[in-house]
Amino acid sequence: MEKKTLLPNGGYPMHTFEDLKEVYFPYITLPENRKLIEDAYKFARKKHEGQVRRSGEPYIQHPIEVAYICAQLTAGPETIAAAFLHDVLEDTDATEEDLRKLFTEDTVKIVSSLTKIQRMKLSHMTAEDFEAEDHRKIFLGMAQDVRVIIVKLADRLHNMRTLDSLSIERQQALSKETLEVFAPIAHRLGIYNVQSELEDLCLKYLEPKRYAEILALVNDKYEHRKQSLEALKKRIADILFEHGIQFRMESRVKSIYSIYKKMYQKGHSFDDIYDVLAIRIITQTVLNCYEILGIIHSTYKPIPGRFKDYVAMPKPNMYQSLHTSILTGDGQVYEVQIRTEEMDAVAEAGVAAHWKYKEGSTYNAKQEQKEIEEQLHWFRDFVSLADEEGSASEYMKTLTSDIFGANVYVFTPLGKVVDLPTGATTLDFAYKIHTKVGDSAIGAIVNGVGVSLNTVLKTGDVCEIRTSKTAQPNDSWLEIAKTASAKAHIRRALQKRDADILKAERVRQGRQSLMDSFKMQGIGEEEALRLLDNEKLRNEYHFEDIDDLFVMVSNKNPAASAVLDLLHVKKKPQIASRFGKGKPHLENEDKNPIEVPGGVTGLAISLGQCCTPIPGDGIVGYITKGKGITVHRTNCPNIAHERARLIDLRWKEHLGIGVYPVDLEIFANDRPNLVSDILTAMASKGVTVRDLKAHLITETMNSVISVTLAVPDAKVLGDCTADLMGLKGVFSVTRVIH
Repeated sequence: MEKKTLLPNGGYPMHTFEDLKEVYFPYITLPENRKLIEDAYKFARKKHEGQVRRSGEPYIQHPIEVAYICAQLTAGPETIAAAFLHDVLEDTDATEEDLRKLFTEDTVKIVSSLTKIQRMKLSHMTAEDFEAEDHRKIFLGMAQDVRVIIVKLADRLHNMRTLDSLSIERQQALSKETLEVFAPIAHRLGIYNVQSELEDLCLKYLEPKRYAEILALVNDKYEHRKQSLEALKKRIADILFEHGIQFRMESRVKSIYSIYKKMYQKGHSFDDIYDVLAIRIITQTVLNCYEILGIIHSTYKPIPGRFKDYVAMPKPNMYQSLHTSILTGDGQVYEVQIRTEEMDAVAEAGVAAHWKYKEGSTYNAKQEQKEIEEQLHWFRDFVSLADEEGSASEYMKTLTSDIFGANVYVFTPLGKVVDLPTGATTLDFAYKIHTKVGDSAIGAIVNGVGVSLNTVLKTGDVCEIRTSKTAQPNDSWLEIAKTASAKAHIRRALQKRDADILKAERVRQGRQSLMDSFKMQGIGEEEALRLLDNEKLRNEYHFEDIDDLFVMVSNKNPAASAVLDLLHVKKKPQIASRFGKGKPHLENEDKNPIEVPGGVTGLAISLGQCCTPIPGDGIVGYITKGKGITVHRTNCPNIAHERARLIDLRWKEHLGIGVYPVDLEIFANDRPNLVSDILTAMASKGVTVRDLKAHLITETMNSVISVTLAVPDAKVLGDCTADLMGLKGVFSVTRVIH
C-alpha cells in the first residue's frame, strides 16, 4: 500500500480506473488477466449506474477504491475483479448466473462469499448473541479463502474512510465492530497499514476528544524534534556509507491508536512512550541487519530492555525486524527498526506481501490457501473454529482470547512457534498442537525439565508434550486449561466420556433385565442370546447391534416382557416387591390414598412396582381380572399398549402422613465421601434411604449408585433430585422404571 503521510491530514484522494491500472499493470501483465479486471469494472459500472452513496459520490467510486486497496496489496486479478463486483449481487439486479457466464469460477466464489456475509439477517436472539453470531458468520465467510478477507478488509477500510456521511450512532456502531472484528484480523495477517488506519479511524469516531488530544501531542512532538530527527538520520546515513552498506531510511510515527492503548489502557504518560518517533532502516540482507545494529549500538547508547529480535524469532504473523531504542547526543530517545526489503514488505502488507500474486502457470490459489494455513498456524485454528459447533458467544470468546489475544510465544522441539495468551499452560499448548495430543497428554518437558500439565508457559520456552495411549481428559483439566479452545475440546471429551459411561450402564441394565426375564422361564444366558439373535426382533425394534437392544430395554422401550412375547416365550405371572413378596409396603395402609372417580369403592388397589407412583404423579389404573387394580404412572412404558384395560384414577386430596418407595439411579465421578454426602443430603430433607447399592466402573472410575428413598410426594422427590444434582461430581439422577 502507499505510505501514509507522516502526519494524517484527514483527507483521502478519489481514484479513477486509470489510477488503478497504474498500480496493477506492473505485476499483472497477461492480457487475459487484465481483461478480467476491466470486464469486472465495466460490469460493475453498468450495474451501479445511477446509484449514489450517502456521501453523494457515484456508487462505482466505492468498488474502484476497494479494488485500488486490493491492488496496493498486490492482490491477484480474480481478487481485484471480485472487489469490483462485491456489491452487485446485493445492490443490483445481477445474479450469480450472470456472473458465471462472464467471469471465472474463483471470482464468482469470492463474490458469493462476500454477498453471504453482507446478507446476514438474524432474529430471536439477545443483542449480545445477535452481535456474536453476526461476527461469527463474518469469520465463517472469510475463513475458507484468504482472498475474501483481503476484499472484505479493503471494503471496510474504504467505508471507514467515508464514515462522515453517516449518523453518529452508525459511525460508532461500525467503528466498534471494526475494532473488534476487522482490525484484529488485519493484525493477525500482518497487514499493518490496514490495521493501523482502521484502528486510528475507529478511535476518531469512538473517542474523538482523546484522538484529537493524542494527535496534537504527536504533532507537537514532531515539530519540536524535527531537526533532531533529521540530524540523527544524517549521522546514521554517514556512518553506514562509510561501512559500504546499502540501505534506505525513512521516518515513522507511531499510530494514534497504539499511543492511546499505552496511555489509557496501560497507564503510561505520553512522555514515557519512547517509540512515538522512529527511524526505519531497510537494507539488503539479514547479515546487513545485524551489522547495522552493531554499528548503531557502538555509536549510541542503547536503552536497557528495549532491544527485540524479531528476525531470529518472528511474530506469528511473520513480522520480522530488529528493534532497539537509543539515546542521542541531545538527550532524545528514538526507536530504530532494522529490516530487509522483504521483511519490510511483509511488515506493511503481511500475508498479502508474502503470498503476493505471482503471474503465470505456477500460481495456484488453493495452494496459496494451504500454504497460509501451514505457515500461519493460528489461521488453521481460525478456519477450524469457524466450522465448529457451539454458541456464537463461546466462539467469539475463543477467537478473542486464543487468537487475537495471543502474546506468549513458545517453541516446539523442532523450532515451530506456537502463540498462546498470557497465563496459558502446557495443557493449552498440547491442545494447540493437536486435539489428539491434548486428549492423551500426561505431562510436559519445558526447557529440558519435566513439568506437570498446569505449568504456566512464558515466551521463549521450549515445550514438548508427553502422551500416553491410556490417558484421557478429566474434570480437573477444565481448571488447568486457560484457553477457550482447549476448554471446549475438554468439555466435548468429557461429554463423550459421560455418554459412553451412561450407555455402558444402560447396556448392563438392559442385558440384566432380559437375562432375568429369560431365567424366570428356565432359559440360560447362552440360549437367551441365541434367541435374541433374531431377524424378526431387529425388524420390529430397528436395531443393528445387540447392545442397542439392551439400551432400549433399559429404557423400557420395549419392556423385557414385550421382547419375550414377540419371541413367543411364555411369561410366568410373577411379581417381586422391592420390600418383600406381594404389593409394595405403604405406611398407613388402613387409609387408601387412591380414589376411583364415580365413587366406586371396595376394589383391591396396589401400587405398581415397575414405576413406583407417588402422590403428585399423574396416574392410571390397570384392571387385572380377579386381582383388582394396579396403579401406574401415566408415562409407564409397561402400560403403553394396554389402553383397553386402563381406568382413570386420582390421589385423594387429604392423604395424611405416608411415605412411598422410589428408586433412583445416580451417575457420578467417583470420589471419597460420595456415599456419605448422598446420605447427608437426604437426611437434611428428612427423607429415609431404604436401600443403597454402589457400582464402580473401573475403566472410567465413575460410580453408578442405586438408591431407594421413602418420600411423601413428588414435590419432595423433586427437591431431593435437585440436591443430589448439586453434589460435587454428580452428573445424572434418573428415576428408575423396572
